[in-house]
Amino acid sequence: TGFLHLGGLRTALYNYIFAKKHQGTFILRVEDTDQNRVVPGAAEGIENMLDWAGIPPDESPCRGGPRGPYVQSLRLELYRGASAVLLESGAAYRCFCTPQRLELLRREALCCQQTPRYDNRCRHLTPAEVAQKLSQGLDCVVRFRLEKGVEPFQDLVYGWNKHEVAEVEGDPVILKGDGFPTYHLANVVDDHYMGITHVLRGTEWLTSTSKHLLLYKAFGWEPPQFGHLPLLLNKDGGKLSKRQGDIFLERFVQDGFLPEALLDIITNCGSGFAEKQMGRTLEELISQFEIGRITTHSALLDLEMLPEFNRIHLTRHIENEGLRQRLVRELQELVKQVYGDQQVDPEVLEKEYVERVLLLRKGHISLLRNLVSSDYSYLWVRPSVSRQQLQMISAEVDEIGKLVLGLMTRQAAALTVEELNKDLRNLQKQTRETKYSSMMQLLRLALSGQQHGPSIAEMMVTLGPKEVSGRIHRALSS
Repeated sequence: TGFLHLGGLRTALYNYIFAKKHQGTFILRVEDTDQNRVVPGAAEGIENMLDWAGIPPDESPCRGGPRGPYVQSLRLELYRGASAVLLESGAAYRCFCTPQRLELLRREALCCQQTPRYDNRCRHLTPAEVAQKLSQGLDCVVRFRLEKGVEPFQDLVYGWNKHEVAEVEGDPVILKGDGFPTYHLANVVDDHYMGITHVLRGTEWLTSTSKHLLLYKAFGWEPPQFGHLPLLLNKDGGKLSKRQGDIFLERFVQDGFLPEALLDIITNCGSGFAEKQMGRTLEELISQFEIGRITTHSALLDLEMLPEFNRIHLTRHIENEGLRQRLVRELQELVKQVYGDQQVDPEVLEKEYVERVLLLRKGHISLLRNLVSSDYSYLWVRPSVSRQQLQMISAEVDEIGKLVLGLMTRQAAALTVEELNKDLRNLQKQTRETKYSSMMQLLRLALSGQQHGPSIAEMMVTLGPKEVSGRIHRALSS
């Protein structure tokens, strides 16, 4: 019914981690039985996002597998057969109540400040009455007969639980008039036939579990073990807002966040691990995970911390030779996209230069796209600065140029911001009348063509001796 958001990613991640921790199989099943709410492309989008996040299912609609089909609308015969079994045993019955009557019941309950529930009217129809209504062609649904006296079950997170559903709910619909099942029937039937051993799902389903266990009992099937995950909330305790569109994974992909950063932050704000620790990889999450460590407290997510999580994982990517090469290619493409209509020299896009920039900015940037912001435009666009412009700042432009070129020759081995700041102070003392601030202004113009930006020392370190020398030569000879 929608695209994958952070809450859905967290549920999928915990299932993935649990499956891998116990050498199990992680299965993705698409529940599309509410046909009125199906969003075209959403199912494919969910699987694409799981692939992007690095937690691909072992079996799914796209991958296939021995327990398919993995889309519920392709399993309708299975559900109809299961409901027929329940009708035969008397555990379910046909309900002929019209939508108008059900709406009237709902309104009456609300008027009396009660929770709306079905009054189980059709539960008492005789077989003859049912046959007569069917012969008249009346529309009907199949309802499951809720019984009192449910047995407690042990939830993997919440411990011993039971909910006397028959006392607070009417008999639920399990097969709709259009032949599609409701969540309750479809999931019980699918979990059984797919051989599901463990289900980790949102805590909103905890109160329905007793109802599902009654269904398992009616079929005579062994249920899986259930674990209900506490809610994922904003840092202020409010619900994550789907309406704003800022919790859907596509937004984070578009903004350039790494999947590892998202997996890290949504596990860091929750529980299931020995301690909170930024920078964990998926392998570390799997090895450290213990389901008994999941608490029942809601997980408070502070998305303002995401750039810092991303900075840590981006640094790790830059330090890794293989991952760094992918970043080089991505950064080359970003430069073309952002500065393609400007004079980008081919040398500026060479792998060695782009790689140098990455290694030198490692730890200073949160997102790869930071390197194509206006602050870093000097890295990619060589300035068109005339000698005349530089002379307007200082008449000693040639002397300053020679001093800096000499410095670049001596410092070619390794430039550091600290050493360069000292060297530039000493160079200024060798000029006759140019103030330090004027010398910095001249160098900034020659190197970037801009009046603002990072410090000159930082600029020189990032550009490197070869590029600094080339830009000064061009400025002096123009």
